Amino acid sequence: METYKKWVRRNKDYVHSLESLANGLTWLLPERFSASEIGPEAVTAILGIITAINEHIIDTTPTQMHVGPMEPNSFPYSLCISAMKDLETLVEVAAQHYFGDNKKWNFIAVTEATKVLVRLILFRNSGYKMLLHGGETPNIEKHSDVSSSQHNVGGFPRPGFRHGPNGLNPWNLEGRALSALSRFGENARMSSDPVWLHRAEHQQAIMEPPSLTASAIERPTLSMILSEKGVQGALFLMGEVLFIIRPLIYVLFIRKYGIRSWIPWFVSLAVDAGGVVFLTQVTKSRDGGKEQRYHLTASEQDELKRRKLLWALYLMRDPFFTKYTRQRLQRTEKLLEPVPIIGLLTAKIVELVVGAQTRYTYMSGS
Repeated sequence: METYKKWVRRNKDYVHSLESLANGLTWLLPERFSASEIGPEAVTAILGIITAINEHIIDTTPTQMHVGPMEPNSFPYSLCISAMKDLETLVEVAAQHYFGDNKKWNFIAVTEATKVLVRLILFRNSGYKMLLHGGETPNIEKHSDVSSSQHNVGGFPRPGFRHGPNGLNPWNLEGRALSALSRFGENARMSSDPVWLHRAEHQQAIMEPPSLTASAIERPTLSMILSEKGVQGALFLMGEVLFIIRPLIYVLFIRKYGIRSWIPWFVSLAVDAGGVVFLTQVTKSRDGGKEQRYHLTASEQDELKRRKLLWALYLMRDPFFTKYTRQRLQRTEKLLEPVPIIGLLTAKIVELVVGAQTRYTYMSGS
């Protein structure tokens, strides 16, 4: 296994190219989106899991310098979530083949409930940080965000945080570099100037961050967030939990009312919209005339934009797709059918879109 990890890390560009080619070809497999598609879906699921494993290997490449606390023995939640997302379509196809259209939703609901449980555990263990891409991407601060992450508790400013001299944060890379340079100069003068030795030791104690003990890297708890930010913290937690449980709610309502009913469609849209509204409100809320925002990192802001863009998937979900979107696609296909080459490509694209709509839209978006 170690040999394979080293090979993947050395040839990551080559691995990415092979994965993209293989995943693209799976859409052209015979019997894809047919009545008996267990074989093609099994191939797709296996390739997806292999891709997720390779990405996990690349993302966990050991480096010479780590910024922030490391947990080498932590459970790979992101890999687990990616694997479940790759397997859930295979579970649906197999359940439909052996148990029928109605009973398959029982298996899909169990799969979605498992994903919700894993995501909630990840949400808690990460210190209640926003999940990126449904938890598939770890929410780790970039170098440019280190200063903000050090004085934030779950995204909220930590009281009592102060920068070092000249506005520099002694915990970031620049601060550590300046500290190292100062220690180099100190060592050159220590042997001949005892007074300088004591002065340097005092300055070093001020500049250097405390050791990363268990208390220093303690993750924020639910009570800590609620006590420090009150309503804002509660809104943030509610928005993130709604995002996590939305697919399960959607599947449960489909199981009860059927895929053709408007009730699951509207309920899912309301949960999605409610979660985004809560998160947006928290970032813009005001307290006592002074702006008190929940500070999102750049990656969290991109995630919030992604969630808003995912609302477009409701155009692909039944019953909206059957009543409106599909008719527009079929009209476009008939209009372009006489055109050489373009007509054939349009027909194939419509076929793929219709096939994908039956499998990948109800559980997409998280």
